[in-house]
Amino acid sequence: MAEEKQAKKASFSQKVKEELRRIDFTALEKTFNMKADDEKGRREKLRQIFLSNASLTNPQKEYHLEFVFSKAEDGREVEEILRHYSLHPKQGKRGKNHMVYLKDASEIADVLKLLGAVDALMELENARILKEVSENVNRRVNFEAANINRTVKASLKQQEEIQYIEEVLGLDRLEKALKEVAKRRLQYPDASLEELAQGLEPPIGKSGVNHRLRKLARIAKELREEQSATHKK
Repeated sequence: MAEEKQAKKASFSQKVKEELRRIDFTALEKTFNMKADDEKGRREKLRQIFLSNASLTNPQKEYHLEFVFSKAEDGREVEEILRHYSLHPKQGKRGKNHMVYLKDASEIADVLKLLGAVDALMELENARILKEVSENVNRRVNFEAANINRTVKASLKQQEEIQYIEEVLGLDRLEKALKEVAKRRLQYPDASLEELAQGLEPPIGKSGVNHRLRKLARIAKELREEQSATHKK
């Protein structure tokens, strides 16, 4: 598993580096309107360090750009360059090597823009979009599942209360409005409050059904308390 992950990491890094080697840096200077010599030098230096020391994880898996150096002082230059562009690199150590790295997708995208790696940038942005869509779908599915779970639990509790009332008191002794809701809940255990409301005559709102179910729950509670008191005597 670790070898597969490392292979994908190297593969994406290699694609980016191959793209950088194909770039005409003179044309890139014109594209970015690099007039100041220090700006040209800064981006060219970043490009050189990237080619020799950088590794970029496949964005479909995770966002991670790192520069690896044998000495900590060797990483200071790239760290200064990144901070010059308002990026926030972090430092780390792996074995004897020292790292300067970024894990924020937008900051990694900024580095690719600075380098002029358009193809890699597009691949990163596409991966970000797909990941955001997937996360949104998962959140929605989880939200719906949680709602269904709450609805099922509430329905089971309501059925339990109504069945207890039926055993101890009898539903026919309830007032008409409560009896109607109680019977519909037992008849349609999977129905939502809206669906229960629509089947009543005359129809009432969701809040009305909920109010009646709460009254049934109170009646069941009172009956249990009465039964408990009787047994104690």
